[in-house]
Amino acid sequence: MPRSLMPFLTIWSALLTPAAAAPADEGAVLPFPAKEMPSVTKERLQDSSMKWPTKAEKLPDDAPNILIVLLDDVGFGVAETFGGEVRTPALDKLADEGIRFNTFHTTSICSPTRASLLTGRNHTRIGSGTIAERAVAWDGYTGQIPPTASTVAEVLKQYGYNTSAFGKWHNTPATETTSLGPKDRWPNGYGFQYFYGFLGGETSQWEPRLTENYNHIEPPLHDPEYHLTQDLVDRGLGWLDDHQAFSPDKPFFMYWAPGGVHGPHHVASDWADRYDGKFDDGWDAYRERVFARQIEMGIIPEDTQLTPRDETMASWDSVPAEQRAFQTRLMEVYAGYVEHTDHQVSRLVEGLEARGLRENTLIFYIFGDNGSSAEGQQGSVSELLAQNNIANTVDQQIAALESLGGLDALGGPKTDNMYHAGWAWAGSTPFKGTKLMGAYFGGTRNPMVVSWPAGIEPDTTMRSQFHHVVDIAPTIYEVLDIRPPDVVNGHEQLPIDGVSIAYTFGDATADGRKEQQFFDNNASRGIYTDGWFAGTAGPFIPWDTPGSVKRMANWDSAHDTWELYNLEDDFSQAKDLAEAQPEKLASLKALFLDVAEDNKDFPIGAGLWLRMHPEDRLTTPYKEWTFRHTSRRMPEFAAPGLGRVSNHVHIDLEMEAEASGVIYAVGGAGGGLTVYLDKGHLVYEYNMMIIENYGAQSRKQLAPGRHVIEVITDIGSPGSDGTVVLTVDGKKVAKVALARTVPGQFSATETFDVGTDLGSPVSAKYFDRRPFAFEGKIHEVKVSLD
Repeated sequence: MPRSLMPFLTIWSALLTPAAAAPADEGAVLPFPAKEMPSVTKERLQDSSMKWPTKAEKLPDDAPNILIVLLDDVGFGVAETFGGEVRTPALDKLADEGIRFNTFHTTSICSPTRASLLTGRNHTRIGSGTIAERAVAWDGYTGQIPPTASTVAEVLKQYGYNTSAFGKWHNTPATETTSLGPKDRWPNGYGFQYFYGFLGGETSQWEPRLTENYNHIEPPLHDPEYHLTQDLVDRGLGWLDDHQAFSPDKPFFMYWAPGGVHGPHHVASDWADRYDGKFDDGWDAYRERVFARQIEMGIIPEDTQLTPRDETMASWDSVPAEQRAFQTRLMEVYAGYVEHTDHQVSRLVEGLEARGLRENTLIFYIFGDNGSSAEGQQGSVSELLAQNNIANTVDQQIAALESLGGLDALGGPKTDNMYHAGWAWAGSTPFKGTKLMGAYFGGTRNPMVVSWPAGIEPDTTMRSQFHHVVDIAPTIYEVLDIRPPDVVNGHEQLPIDGVSIAYTFGDATADGRKEQQFFDNNASRGIYTDGWFAGTAGPFIPWDTPGSVKRMANWDSAHDTWELYNLEDDFSQAKDLAEAQPEKLASLKALFLDVAEDNKDFPIGAGLWLRMHPEDRLTTPYKEWTFRHTSRRMPEFAAPGLGRVSNHVHIDLEMEAEASGVIYAVGGAGGGLTVYLDKGHLVYEYNMMIIENYGAQSRKQLAPGRHVIEVITDIGSPGSDGTVVLTVDGKKVAKVALARTVPGQFSATETFDVGTDLGSPVSAKYFDRRPFAFEGKIHEVKVSLD
């Protein structure tokens, strides 16, 4: 046989004849080695015989399709299915057709939960101790899932599944999301053959920063019907059509994780209007109603106690009457967003049914990657105010909102709104705490429903065995009779931390098999073992970022006060036994330290580092850049810090008379800065997270022709005041005083663009003209940081 054909047949051999799975007592080595080609190869064609190898089956004949649905930032007491007051028909349907869990847990924060879910390992063991944007240089917090912790998608792909992911990813280092990557830590590099969604932690639902596989793409422009969550269903069903058309014999694995309902809370007003007046009596009353309903429905044990409101959190009665319309509308928008998101899950499930795929599809519907989020603090029109620890008042928020259209603007593209922390606390009924708290179930306990018509008999009996997101991957492996591989793509694998929950599928009252689980997020930490839980809240209070700054300054993890709970008769962590059983507490504290060290959790509080040292945020090593007219979609973490550090921008452009359009912009409607021309006038605008706006424009129009524009920014330190001077052809044309600046970031996924303002527009002044492309030629934009 000619040598030129041998590589071709070798490739086909590897693809079509992988060896059978390893015996049950041995882990597989992936990829599976190729079998010898069955063809007979002689000198003469007449003496040779060609035979394609038969495909070795590595999966059971009835291997199910697998769909994981993971919602974002929604707590235990939100969904009607689990006693809340927000309609969730998809969760209802799947619960009626499957089984439900009331003691299922997450890590209390986005990236870590997702990493643990996909790999079956504890978050810090795999470098995911905090969100990707807050990564720091300790092993447990790098924001990089190592190749020694392969995802379930990678394993299933090599076993013959088609794999896809839709929606929020949030497991790629923030500086590696430019169009040049590196892209090995994008979803496709983690076993997903197809990805459509956004790489960061959040995005506008109206103008999302989309990525398809390895390419950044744009959503439809000026389409009033567009919403990202709907788009994700459409794309998911389209992928299923391709799956059935091109490889109908294969099972599929789909990870569908929308941005809903993470902030910004974006949804059309007709969805929010469904809840008009429903929450007028406030979060304290909501919590009482939901607790009673949870007891009545059997969601929680009858002897459960409703935990009290923390003394640092505002009561509804303390909210001034003139602010209540603002606070209730924020909750109505959130509720509408939740129902809208669940409705899209209904569309996805109906799509499975219409394609004949539902019967043998195992669905895990995890209602939140953590508890409800208190990051809106006192209620916000720009949710990253809290991330940046920028002081503000509710009156200031309301005044800023009025300039954008008042309450009617909430939920729309001009705001990055998020509700008051009181609603998040209410949404975590009956527990203490919210998102970002690993010590309390208000941050970690989320509803889950599992449905598989071909494999699980519907049962209304609640599953109350203690489980965690690390248990999903091993469950999938057990269902498929796959032993977690020892080696994947040449990398020896870390042990799986999770325990399969498959034993609960047919037995609601089976004894729990999970002996231990550790939690830590922002030093709010704890350990579960054999029905006991010990934990400490740590110094960070999610609903009081300014107050937390003072607490963190004098904090020492060795001096934290710990609490102790016997979960066998205390579902809600209401009865602290620390004083009554000091020896038990001491043993669990010691166990926590052992487990934390083994899981690379040290130093305790590493996730707080950037809150205390924002200057150490993840960034690129560059201090100088040269951009062209076509430079765009540069993520803020990789882009020059134009709004937070001193810098000098040199622009060489050509224009016609009365030209308009963006020269460069970074950020979006929730915060950012932009330099643009408007009918020949040079304009600078610093959108300080909506609540303040600093800007100026040249008094005279620029003449037609070629010009050199310089923008010179002086900012003393992160978050301080500053000045901006604009010159044209060496002459000063404007000066801007910055009363204060953003110390960290304007946004999670908005970008730096030259010649246009893609995505959510920085300035409301050109909102109707977005993306407001520059009418002229930008030869060069040079940026240098001082």
